Amino acid sequence: MPKFKFNRLQWFVHIGSIIPFLVMLWDAFSNNLTVNPIQEITQRTGRTAIIWLVFSLACTPFNVIFGLRPFNQVRRPLGLYSAFYATLHVITFFVLDYGLNLKLIWQTIIEKPYILLGVTGFVILCILTFTSTKKSMQKLGKKWHQLHRLVYLAAIILLLHFFMALKFINALAITIAIILVILLLIRIPIIRKFFIKRQPAWSRTVNNYLTGRKKKTINSKIDNPAFK
Repeated sequence: MPKFKFNRLQWFVHIGSIIPFLVMLWDAFSNNLTVNPIQEITQRTGRTAIIWLVFSLACTPFNVIFGLRPFNQVRRPLGLYSAFYATLHVITFFVLDYGLNLKLIWQTIIEKPYILLGVTGFVILCILTFTSTKKSMQKLGKKWHQLHRLVYLAAIILLLHFFMALKFINALAITIAIILVILLLIRIPIIRKFFIKRQPAWSRTVNNYLTGRKKKTINSKIDNPAFK
């Protein structure tokens, strides 16, 4: 049997990321998905997808601001889990809800343009997912980094999709929007340099705990930087 060499943070991320799916399955089998189960699944998977995408984008700032390098190792998994829930979201909408009725789907898109935004964001996530491998990095070279900057565009598009799909703006949507703006601002070179020079002294202790190491700290360049 293969041995998993996950550290504490990686185990937490993988277990935490699969919990929403397991809860949804449990609610489905226990008939606890409200009177409109398809709508409930669509909403749950959509929320989870965008939240996990924000989690993925938060990994680099966690390293920049607090010097928490282990988060570089979970950036890609978080992005892939976001794509996973986005895929469930799209399948639920197009297959379960509309039965792949293209005429009805097209009519709905005309009436609700935010669906087109969602599809656009999903396509970008798919491109990032399929090119997130080391083989793709080697093949694309410098173009790979340029391509994966599209994750910022995807996040903005999906946030707009999320806002427009809501009947009224709620606290979750506002919170996600504020966090996303902050995460994008931190990536501005001047602001980034400001935080790099002021990383806290306790970061090494936390890094060692997250990785399970007692003395050594990990290299910040470890891991495929997909969904950065």
